[in-house]
Amino acid sequence: MKIAVMGAGAVGCYYGGMLARAGHDVVLIGRSPMVEAVRRSGLLLESRAFRGHVRVRTDTSPAAIEGAELVLFCVKSGDTESAGAAMAPHLHPQASILSLQNGVDNAPRLSAVLGRHVIPVVVYVATEMAGPGHVLHHGRGDLVLGPSDSSAALAAALSAAEIPTSVSDRVVDALWAKLIINCAYNPLSAITQLRYGELVRAPHVLETLRNVFDECMAVARADNITVPADLWESLLAIAENMAGQRSSTAQDLARGKRSEIDHLNGYVVRRGKALGVPTPVNQALHCLVRLLEDSSTRAHLPAGASR
Repeated sequence: MKIAVMGAGAVGCYYGGMLARAGHDVVLIGRSPMVEAVRRSGLLLESRAFRGHVRVRTDTSPAAIEGAELVLFCVKSGDTESAGAAMAPHLHPQASILSLQNGVDNAPRLSAVLGRHVIPVVVYVATEMAGPGHVLHHGRGDLVLGPSDSSAALAAALSAAEIPTSVSDRVVDALWAKLIINCAYNPLSAITQLRYGELVRAPHVLETLRNVFDECMAVARADNITVPADLWESLLAIAENMAGQRSSTAQDLARGKRSEIDHLNGYVVRRGKALGVPTPVNQALHCLVRLLEDSSTRAHLPAGASR
C-alpha cells in the first residue's frame, strides 16, 4: 500500500518504519529535523529484536498525503482539528484513516473536520525518539481497530508487517482503559521525569496511582463505560513490562513542548464535572503538569522571546 503518516513523532515513526520494513510505500510527514535526518541516513529503528536503518520517504507538507490509501493520523490531541484541516484537501476519497492518538475523542473530532469516517485505534506501544530520525522501541506495539468496512483487511496488512492488530466493536471501552492507565502514569512520570520502573518504587506512588485509578473508574462508570475487571493489575504490570519507558508527557516537558495532559487527566476532570463525579487527584496532577509546561516552555524560548 501507499501509506502516509501524519504527525511522525515517536509513535508515527515506529509504525511507519515497521510498515516500510514490510515493503509498503511510506511517507513520514513531520518536522524538519526528523525529515532531514531520515533523508540523510534513513530512519533508525532500535528495539530488543532488531536495530537497523529503514529507507522511507519524508516530507514536512500535508500535501505529501496525496494518493495515500492509508493514513496513520498520529498528531498530538491538541492539534487534531488544525492538522485535520491541513490534510483534508489532499486526502484520496477512498483512503482509510486511522486515529493513533491518546485520549478517547480524537476520532469523532477528526471525523467532524473531514466529514468522513475515521477509525479509532487503541495503541499499545512504548517508544520514544532518541534523536531526530532515531526511534527507540521499549515494548509492545499492538493495535486495536474500531469496526469499519476496511478494518479486517487493514488488521491483516498491519499484522503481516509484524504489528499485531485486532478489530473490536468495544474500541471506546478499550480507549477508556488506556486513558485510565495514561492518567495514572503520565503526569507522575512527567513531574518526576522518572521511568515507570523507578517511579513505582518511590514513596507513596502506588497509593497515588490507586487514587487516580479510582477517580477515573468512577467517571467511567458514570459515563456507562465498561473496562476489564483486571485493569488495576494490568496497570501495575506496565511498570514491569515497560520499566524503561518515560511517559509521552514526560518527553514533551523535557523538550519544552505542550503535552496532551488536557486530553488525559484534564478530560477526566471535565467529564467528572459534567457527570457530578469529584476528581480532586486528577485535577491536582493536571494543574501541576500545566504549571510545569509553562515553566518548561519559557525555559526553551530563545533569549528575548515571549509566548
